[in-house]
Amino acid sequence: TRVDALDDARKRYTTPRTRLSPHARRAMPKSKRAKVVSLTQTKKKDREWKSSLIERVRDALSERSSVYVFKYENMRNGTFKEMRAATEATTTFFVGSNKVLRVALGRDAESEASEGAATLGARVKGDCGVMFTDLSREDVESVFERFAVKDYARTGAVARETVTVEAGPVHGPSGALMEHTLEPTLRKNGMPTKLNRGVIELEANHTLCKEGQHISPQGAILLRLFGHELAEFRCRLTCGLVNGELEVYEEDDEGDDDDDGPIDRFAHDGITDSMMLPPGVK
Repeated sequence: TRVDALDDARKRYTTPRTRLSPHARRAMPKSKRAKVVSLTQTKKKDREWKSSLIERVRDALSERSSVYVFKYENMRNGTFKEMRAATEATTTFFVGSNKVLRVALGRDAESEASEGAATLGARVKGDCGVMFTDLSREDVESVFERFAVKDYARTGAVARETVTVEAGPVHGPSGALMEHTLEPTLRKNGMPTKLNRGVIELEANHTLCKEGQHISPQGAILLRLFGHELAEFRCRLTCGLVNGELEVYEEDDEGDDDDDGPIDRFAHDGITDSMMLPPGVK
């Protein structure tokens, strides 16, 4: 009857779901919700990598006749790779973890890899590297001089001079009038400009950077547009271990950082604290 059919339908829709067997549960795909995914492609340097570096440093120490500590300014990876390739037959460079390099050279007289290496290792701090070479000091300095190159300064670098653009028609690096299509870029980066019959005009003098101060992101962009190369990649020797004798060419700078802590890439980006996220919010 109709009543019996309604009762059957009610029982069918109110019956609890059948539980899945353990095998069926294992066969179901896992949920992808709330899954933490790492976007970095860089693997953390583990103990095996550090041990390998220490071993390679000590092998180079025994193979090469001299070892030097050098400091670098405004590192440019492309130029540094060219210098490393040009001296590959006579020189081995190590630039990276200062702590591991100090351990490889030795922290004291008992643990040093060779006589005087610990004294040399104590000076491995800040923006520096260690090179093992068969070249003389004069030849090394000649190589450094040959691969010193000027480049555009990056955000956060300290300006070596004050650069100001005067009011009036804006000229580019070549001296000709700057392309009118660049006017929005100049205005976006803080320059009070306007277009006057296709010519970019600066309404007031504008300072791109000041000597001794950190270059802002806008300043770095404008310096590149106007062709001002204020940075120079250069290496210089600070000390060396030649024939077992320690030679000091430059006094140790007490201001150098002694550890390998993370570098704050946003320390001089010009963003105020009020624009930052509250503490604890990511």
